[in-house]
Amino acid sequence: MSLSVAAILAESALRRPDHPALVFGAARITYRHLWDGAARYAAVLREHGIGPGDRVALLLPNTPHFPMVYFGALARGATVVPVHALLRADEIAYVLRDSAAKVLVCAAPLLPEGGPAARSAGVPLLTVMAAEDDPAPRLDVLAERAVPVERPVPCEPDDMAVVLYTSGTTGRPKGAMLTHLNITMNVDTTMLSPFDLRADDVLLGALPLFHTFGQICGMNTCFRAGATLVLMPRFDGRQALELMVRERCTVFMGVPTMYTALLEAARNSPDRPPLDRVFSGGSALPVAVLEQVQETFGCPVYEGYGLTETSPVVAYNQKAWPCKPGTVGRPIWGVEVGIARADVEGRIELLPDGELGEIVIRGHNVMAGYLNRPEATAEVLVDGWFRSGDLGRTDADGCLVVVDRKKDMVLRGGYNVYPREVEEVLVRHPAIAHVAVIGVPDETHGEEVCAVVVARGGVRTDTELAGRIVEWSRSRLGAHKYPRRVEFVEGFPLGPSGKVLKRELALRFGGSRAA
Repeated sequence: MSLSVAAILAESALRRPDHPALVFGAARITYRHLWDGAARYAAVLREHGIGPGDRVALLLPNTPHFPMVYFGALARGATVVPVHALLRADEIAYVLRDSAAKVLVCAAPLLPEGGPAARSAGVPLLTVMAAEDDPAPRLDVLAERAVPVERPVPCEPDDMAVVLYTSGTTGRPKGAMLTHLNITMNVDTTMLSPFDLRADDVLLGALPLFHTFGQICGMNTCFRAGATLVLMPRFDGRQALELMVRERCTVFMGVPTMYTALLEAARNSPDRPPLDRVFSGGSALPVAVLEQVQETFGCPVYEGYGLTETSPVVAYNQKAWPCKPGTVGRPIWGVEVGIARADVEGRIELLPDGELGEIVIRGHNVMAGYLNRPEATAEVLVDGWFRSGDLGRTDADGCLVVVDRKKDMVLRGGYNVYPREVEEVLVRHPAIAHVAVIGVPDETHGEEVCAVVVARGGVRTDTELAGRIVEWSRSRLGAHKYPRRVEFVEGFPLGPSGKVLKRELALRFGGSRAA
């Protein structure tokens, strides 16, 4: 049996050769042209010794080069290893060594970190977008003269298609091994529901393609549907709004920080794109923000849940059922979600509906394991389930409510405080644009609840405002939940998908006084 993620682009190029696959600035690239480019890249990779099972690392921004290298490598039967574009040389070198990459394809703007990393790891380097005098072979230039491969190399469903490295919130990043079956099933399933992508849709590709949300939910699902992807090199709220208006985007996928920026841009512009539906993931979208987006853009907001290790989608609010803000909807087709006792190790002990526990998942989307990490794999793949590390419960309608990460929970005076619950309340304060709740050490209570706040534009941030926020939340939250401490920042440290890096906030504010 043969199954390849490369077919996502190859088959759409056969069905819709002259339809625009990509819009990038003034360029409009048809499916025929995009697949031809990928097939030429595959030919050059073959000449450089890349074959089935080899790992091809990609250090590329959101440009047309990304899908051409991605699908070109897959067409050779190779495994793609996307590298986070903001990593430093030592971090990149770690990924290259850990994945046993046979080559690194690096964009010229990223060579200051990618070049030293490749040399340090002893990995050959191919470049795109580089200057003519660059000593490394230029994949894009060589591809112009290459004869495209005729068809993708056949792969088995269980062969590795992609290794995606986790963000490394606990120790070194781990490479999640996703098979061709994992990805094609997730793409085919979510294309139908929740994303309901059709050939006439236009999706704004503002999420980074090296990340699972932008790569699999965005690029791959869009190409599988034969729709059009409008690529943004870097997200900016005002520019995203203008681009969606100009290109008449019908679909948007983003993380909560993006929605906050879009709302801010919309306050300063009367222009609105013809959005039909938008999708949120990556982290919890406060219900207040969801409501503002629906009111501002006049379309439904569907919130969902997924992980790198689950290819990535697990559950989503879907058109077939009433949307339930505050939940991430029902599991997608073919995937089962359970709630297990979080304090039990080595086995899965499921809990009844309504009880709080660790979210566990089984189905076609669960990874093959962590690359080179049998012990870490054994910790999370237990009794046929994947342990997510997230706390949640299911409601009476079968919808999943994600309460928080196990490690983000604040233990104040022996009481569990779930930051997401506190954030849902705080974001409704008129002075707060965005908020992240963390736990900080406290001599009396063990941990104290701290709200790190980005204020709305024009609001003066001082101790008086902090006090008002504390009093406001005190009247709306239980005595163990409301923040005794408020800190103001200009912006949050963000991960590759735009998720707030709470561990960095905890390091920054964890050593000082409580208010």
